[in-house]
Amino acid sequence: MDLISKLKHFFMGSPLPSWEYRHQRLSKRVALAVFSSDALSSVAYATEEILLVLMLAGSAALAYSLPISLFILILLGILIVSYSQTISLYPKGGGSYVVAKDNLGKTPSLIAASALLLDYILTVAVSVAAGVAALTSAFPSLYTHKVIIGVVIIIIITFINLKGVKESGAFFAVPTYLFVISMLAMIGIGFYKFFTGTLSPVVVQTQVTLATDVTIFLILRAFSSGCTALTGIEAISDGVLVFRKPESRNARITLIAMGLILAVLFFGITFIALKLHVTPLQDRTVVSSIAESIFGGRNILFFAVQIFTMLILFLAANTGFADFPRLCFFLARDKFLPRQFTNLGERLVFSNGIILLGFSSITLIILFQGSVHLLIPLYAIGVFTSFTLSQAGMVKKHFTLKENNWIISAIINGSGFIITFVVLIIITVTKFVNGAWMIIVLILLLVTLFKLINRHYNSVARQLSVEHITKIPFHSKGNIFIIFIPTFHNGIVQALSFAKSLSKDVVAVHVKINEKDTDLITKNWDKLKPGIQLDLIDSPYRKIIDPLMKYIDAVEKKYPNNNVTVIIPEFVPKKIWQQILHNQVGLAIRTAIYFRKKTNYLCMSYHLEK
Repeated sequence: MDLISKLKHFFMGSPLPSWEYRHQRLSKRVALAVFSSDALSSVAYATEEILLVLMLAGSAALAYSLPISLFILILLGILIVSYSQTISLYPKGGGSYVVAKDNLGKTPSLIAASALLLDYILTVAVSVAAGVAALTSAFPSLYTHKVIIGVVIIIIITFINLKGVKESGAFFAVPTYLFVISMLAMIGIGFYKFFTGTLSPVVVQTQVTLATDVTIFLILRAFSSGCTALTGIEAISDGVLVFRKPESRNARITLIAMGLILAVLFFGITFIALKLHVTPLQDRTVVSSIAESIFGGRNILFFAVQIFTMLILFLAANTGFADFPRLCFFLARDKFLPRQFTNLGERLVFSNGIILLGFSSITLIILFQGSVHLLIPLYAIGVFTSFTLSQAGMVKKHFTLKENNWIISAIINGSGFIITFVVLIIITVTKFVNGAWMIIVLILLLVTLFKLINRHYNSVARQLSVEHITKIPFHSKGNIFIIFIPTFHNGIVQALSFAKSLSKDVVAVHVKINEKDTDLITKNWDKLKPGIQLDLIDSPYRKIIDPLMKYIDAVEKKYPNNNVTVIIPEFVPKKIWQQILHNQVGLAIRTAIYFRKKTNYLCMSYHLEK
């Protein structure tokens, strides 16, 4: 085992056999933490996003936050019921992409997949950025380092996910439940103080000036911002196969539990924020202001809420890491992404998808300087696009199957389709100039890319197909071997012997770059008399590839009916690091020949002992 493999196994753990995959399944308790962290953590910033929009019309407009949150909760209920039905009908997972592909066709399914992929990337970026905001709210001196902190956090989460499903699930479970407990405690005490008349509004730290009137457009914009609380709802339907048996039943129970917890936390935080007259500030979050007021200052309970909020926001990124690689697997399986995304890594996770997600989300953190408010406008449009297509697909599914109570199910999914489509229009219109246009453009580009990849794979499959062949044709073409001779050593002698054993038509070629090497070759050629023609090619500009390719062109032209194969002798050092001490002419020649239609190559490796 080489040093790289030893280090990899030390940090990642030993490789897992394929039969171990079934033991990597998650219980409902752990799965709730893995798949719900995104949805649950969104309560840390969803209310704040509503208030930020309403503040544009003055502090009196903040009263609209409560009815807006109630409408969002109604939508939440419809989505929970709808995705519960999706899990029942699609127990192997796949979410919006599989539902849309099965019922609506290729293009709608690719739109859903593109929207979801972008949403998962944004999930990681927004969650980490919000987590850093929670951290800097407790420790303001770290505010200037928020981008670096965000990048480091994403690298750590990527590393943990590469270790495997069970390891990442166990790691993320405890912080998720600690966050839920701390939020329920804060909300519970807040409601107790409200009903006992001891809840005192916070002192307004910044004056909100009236900038505009309360309009329908403003309300809709606030509603679309608050809909970020619904991101992550689909995650469980995407990962059904990760649950222990019975997978479908356990996934539905977990989905309902997530919906109930999310509803309580979102409504509770919005209600308490309204009664405390909390307004968002640049250097601290709404949740931190609520915690400081409820717990009576920046004491241990305040810091506990901030720390647990920070942790779940960081770990909420894991929802993206749990589902993004699986969606890439489905797309690659259907030939819309490179096949490498179907490969399970040594730890039985889709490593390529995990690495791609980590890289993409780090790029967003850097581009948007780790700002939650700059990333949020990009966020919800992707998830509501997938919501809408999924609901439409489920309606068609019910009309196709017409199973028990299918009319009621179709009405539920139809209502979900109408509502999510309306919300999608609202989000697109209200956030278009703030960045939503970028997501629309990226979705269109991804759909185009997927179709190009699919077209390529289908073309390759047609050209490689053997269905039309009744027996293997054996041609009597001649074979010409060209041995590339850069200098003269034991590896060259081995290559000469090998070539003569394959064919009588062998020619050697040397490109004259160094006079010393040329003299050495001609001297040994005269001495050993290998019985092979040696051609010397002049290269006044000290190039190797161009003169060699011209030489091969001439051979192919002279012998149009023969197979031409270039033999490339290379010696292989015993240590990997020693390879960098030698030139890479062999690699350059292989690369040049690789794209030639009529030329093949063979590599002759001569392994050194020391």
